[in-house]
Amino acid sequence: MKFLLFGTGDYYDRYKKWFPKEDVVALLDNSLTKQGTYLDDFPIVSPKEGIKLPFDRVVILSFYVEEMRNQLKHLGVLEDRICHFFDLRFLLRWKERKMPVQYDGKAEEVLFSNETKREKILLLSHDLNLGGPALALYHAAKSLRKSGYEVIYGSMLDGPLKEQLLAEQIPVVVDGNLQMETMREADWIDSFSLLICNTISYYVFLSERNTKIPVIWWLHDSSFFYDGVNRELLYHLDRDQLKIVSVGPVPREAFCRIVPDMPVDELLYGVEDKAGQWNKTENRPERIRFVTVGYIEKRKGQDILLQAVLMLPPKLRKQADFCLVGQDTSKMAEQIQKEIRSIPEVRMTGPVNRARMHQILEDSDMMICPSREDPMPTVAAEAMMHGVPCLISDAAGTAAYIQDGVNGLIFQSEHAEELSQKIAWCIAHYEELPRMGACAREVYESCFSIKVFEEKLLEVVEESL
Repeated sequence: MKFLLFGTGDYYDRYKKWFPKEDVVALLDNSLTKQGTYLDDFPIVSPKEGIKLPFDRVVILSFYVEEMRNQLKHLGVLEDRICHFFDLRFLLRWKERKMPVQYDGKAEEVLFSNETKREKILLLSHDLNLGGPALALYHAAKSLRKSGYEVIYGSMLDGPLKEQLLAEQIPVVVDGNLQMETMREADWIDSFSLLICNTISYYVFLSERNTKIPVIWWLHDSSFFYDGVNRELLYHLDRDQLKIVSVGPVPREAFCRIVPDMPVDELLYGVEDKAGQWNKTENRPERIRFVTVGYIEKRKGQDILLQAVLMLPPKLRKQADFCLVGQDTSKMAEQIQKEIRSIPEVRMTGPVNRARMHQILEDSDMMICPSREDPMPTVAAEAMMHGVPCLISDAAGTAAYIQDGVNGLIFQSEHAEELSQKIAWCIAHYEELPRMGACAREVYESCFSIKVFEEKLLEVVEESL
């Protein structure tokens, strides 16, 4: 079978290893700067040109499935020739390309020893990057180990979080085959008393289960992450010994649109208290400091923020500083970089490490979360932990825990004018922000602190066991 791979970013990197090189005809990408170049010896071409080549399937390597699928259909590609990376298990002879399992720390000792009398819990992440879901599971692993359980952190992909886990003496297993395998096929997990699976990425894995081992499935995903999912497979999951929990209302509603009769409980993540560990500027700054954190992409809405900034009267805009933190290699980031050349009040830092992130938050006056869709942004909880109030879109799950004007501000998603008005209010009423920040800190303590998280997590785990 000959493939066109649509997408050359993160999900291409995650799944490219499964494709024999001789089966890939070309890579498709809408970026004009990438077209005409090569990646891994494959030519990158526009979708319009790519579909003129001989191919059997186009595989979408992105979570922006609907717009990419519609683009392909508009170009004349038949629906049954368009696939998603969740379909690869059924498309490829992947068992011929299985990868060795990587054990770190004391993982093998814990896995294959029968001496321990403690119950063993496996926590499965889709990656070991420093994104919100993986960090939430990291805190869960620490909490469960502190409570006396034997824990192992497993992942489909390696990444920088592994160093932190090993520093905490939490064993790690990296098994790339989890992208393709079901629970029955993963032969190293049978000794566990409980599995905790993170994100919708594990729905294929859970489609064939050993139901003697209870599973907690912790959902963090917005509705657009479900566009590539086989809905029949999801709906017909074996529900025996399966408990589903969600990080707030956004992931729960996304899941229940497909499986409306499945109960989904709430399990918010916990954020470690780092307040007071960083030097905070106490005096009123020359400019009010706004920060926005996240991968620069349409879903995160940094373009909406830029529109809002441009709507500010020049006199007010000069009193503010807007800092965009996060991965800045996307097509939208390229466009924003061009636009802000003439807007000195807006700057982009690119990605930063965790220590730098906390320092930026500590020095900020207001966190802006302009997302079009965002289940429960970790950075919002981290900002409130630092006593920084959030100006947040009502499409972000965190908005459910904010009272507008009391412990933060809320604006209607995609309404740049309303966002601009709220920014202007912050600049004109700077003296109100510390009070609002103190109330935001109370939200952190009552909803997102490690103490509250641990209590709920242990309740869910003990019930499942």
